[in-house]
Amino acid sequence: MIFWMICATMSVLVVAILGRALLRQQNEQSRDAVEYDLGVYRDQLADVERDVARGVLGAEDAERTRTEISRRILAADAGSRAKASTGTAPGRPLVIVIALAVIGGSLAVYAQLGQPGYGDLALADRIAFAERMRENRPDQQTAVDSLPPFTPLDTVTDEFRNLMAQLRETVANRPTDLQGNKLLAENEARIGNFAAAADAQEQVLRIKGDAATAQDITDFGELLVLAAGGYVSPEAEVAFRAALTRDETEERARYYLGLMMVQTGRPDIGFRLWDALLRRGPEDAAWIAPILSQIEEVAYLAGVNYTVPAIGAGAAPGPSVEDIEAASEMTNEERMEMIGGMVEGLSNRLATEGGPPQDWARLITSLAVMGNPDQALAIFNNAIEVFEGNPGALDVIRAAGSQAGVAE
Repeated sequence: MIFWMICATMSVLVVAILGRALLRQQNEQSRDAVEYDLGVYRDQLADVERDVARGVLGAEDAERTRTEISRRILAADAGSRAKASTGTAPGRPLVIVIALAVIGGSLAVYAQLGQPGYGDLALADRIAFAERMRENRPDQQTAVDSLPPFTPLDTVTDEFRNLMAQLRETVANRPTDLQGNKLLAENEARIGNFAAAADAQEQVLRIKGDAATAQDITDFGELLVLAAGGYVSPEAEVAFRAALTRDETEERARYYLGLMMVQTGRPDIGFRLWDALLRRGPEDAAWIAPILSQIEEVAYLAGVNYTVPAIGAGAAPGPSVEDIEAASEMTNEERMEMIGGMVEGLSNRLATEGGPPQDWARLITSLAVMGNPDQALAIFNNAIEVFEGNPGALDVIRAAGSQAGVAE
């Protein structure tokens, strides 16, 4: 409804501006014509008086001429008043045509390019729409089949092709050979045959079983993404989430889950995941460059006025993917309650077990944001005592204290 009100208002304004300009132009042209005629008649009256003064024109003729000129002046003035009273009627049909063209043309264009009947989406509707998109997106095989068939790179030598053929044959005859499958996955990826590399890496996971590491699982998910041309399929998502259950700090898995969120209509979650990775660093991490090339656009889509932070500023590990997803769907009250619980847990852990300066800094800034400056100051003073004699740690604490407004 608001959309249509805005469109109607804009259309009326456009028509009003164009109509006013047109009518004003016609009024000015009409006035100019009348003024010209009146000027001519006044000059004629002046000529009559001059002719009378010189004796060229008799009194009776002069009177008849004055009467005729006066009649013409009155007629011109009457015509001008009639046009003014009718509001320059000749321009009205044109204004109506313009109005119909603007409004009708706008509706026609919108019917062709827009989505008639598609109302504004509330946050809950947008989340539900993104969830449906995620659930119904194409699987891995569909994505792979949509791409051109694999062709070896031109740089691959005949000797390397022969070695790859031997390796494939050997692994096929010895499917439980862990080292052979590792080599096959690595070399298939090297020549760009990512689908075959993913199959070999999947066999590596089967052989390792419970001994598979988070990095092994992430390697498999990454190969699935590369085989699908950069698309994070449901199978790849399962792999990355499994990797994070083994190791919550597996950065590559968090990067690809952020990419999946962006691809399925949740740039808000993707932005939070990527921003946390940037703040953690390090600068030479493989995922930093692709994040930097995309995060500003993703922040815009997420509605965030964003400035890229210093890479690897020492931020503490962020919340889990599940925490971020849950927080994005909460009300403000629920979100603050969850944050309060996390802050309380962090405070208790630092009080009983201690922790790095980044955790203390996070607690100080969090307390200040939550409106507890006195408690933030107490934690700040405590942290200064804990890290006395450690200049690097004290710099982190003082920076947090300055940001929280509690540093001296």
